[in-house]
Amino acid sequence: MKVAVLKEGAGETRVAAIPETVKKFAGLGATVAVEKGAGEGATISDAEYEGAGAATGSRADVLKDADIILCVSGPDASTLSGAKSGALLVGALDPAKRSEAIADYAKAGLEALAMEWMPRITRAQSMDILSSQSNLAGYKAVVDAASTYGRAFPMMMTAAGTVSPAKVFVMGVGVAGLQAIATAKRLGAQVSATDVRSATKEQIQSLGAKPIFVEGVAGIEGEGQGGYASETSPEYQAAQAELVSGHIAKQDIVITTALIPGRPAPRLISDAQLATMRPGSVIVDLAAEAGGNVEGCVAGETVVRHGVAIVGAVQLARTLAADSSALFARNLANFLTAFWDKEKSEVVLPDDDEIVTGIRLTRGGAVVHERLKTAQ
Repeated sequence: MKVAVLKEGAGETRVAAIPETVKKFAGLGATVAVEKGAGEGATISDAEYEGAGAATGSRADVLKDADIILCVSGPDASTLSGAKSGALLVGALDPAKRSEAIADYAKAGLEALAMEWMPRITRAQSMDILSSQSNLAGYKAVVDAASTYGRAFPMMMTAAGTVSPAKVFVMGVGVAGLQAIATAKRLGAQVSATDVRSATKEQIQSLGAKPIFVEGVAGIEGEGQGGYASETSPEYQAAQAELVSGHIAKQDIVITTALIPGRPAPRLISDAQLATMRPGSVIVDLAAEAGGNVEGCVAGETVVRHGVAIVGAVQLARTLAADSSALFARNLANFLTAFWDKEKSEVVLPDDDEIVTGIRLTRGGAVVHERLKTAQ
């Protein structure tokens, strides 16, 4: 089989394969072709790919006779001219927002596999691009917050006096939130965190942070499927708003990470609550692209309201291109390796496999995923 690795479009710094995964594919018996310049954003040269056994060339060269096409962000079907019918297109295809592009993949005869829809099951953990990229985003959110804050994070006792530790509050304790807690603790901050899922309390405590939870309120529905949060009851929302209002007024930095799949990001911090925070405080909103957890957040911009800087974080993993590319590439390689038939020397995707049905969008010229067919 031939594996093609595409160069991403403007603004995308990551790449879908690294020399390590090129060698892994070669070890399976595949040939690998990488579009020239594909690794530049992640500081990987064409020579490094060639040294790992890949051929480099134009997009037309790498697409010719390719059985598998690897990408980070889903390309327009028009840029895949020359790809053969039946080829697998594997990457983050954003099917919920790109229905027309998915339909175009089907018309082109491509079998599109959206890695962001990977089921949250044990055997798929090593293939989960959302987790690997969110992990880095959580780290970078704290680093960016520290840079914007303009004060020290740890307590410092000096001859000139004591510097108090920064107080950091993390709202939403998924993969990004947990990494944000760990990073803030490593920097010496005083950290607290909250989530609607009660199971996260022990995780927060295990990282040395203080859990801030609503207690004794009926109607909590926060334990969503697949490890995600879901909608909560009105009673819980009111109790949480009251609890948060009292807590964030004492915080220097707040990191918000709350997302609900297929829905706008929940509003966690209102303008009135912002007004209670100290001037010079910082909020990093990791849900900015989904509408934001914070009132007044603008995706891709830093705005100041009531003296509080609100950072509308967008694609933070891209700012750590070398590491995010390595993790993303390994996710893709782990997926393909898991379904590699050594006897046939090709990828075989069983129709009844939970992973396959979870990520397969198109096949045989048609859109086949139930979530997309329901939306049509």
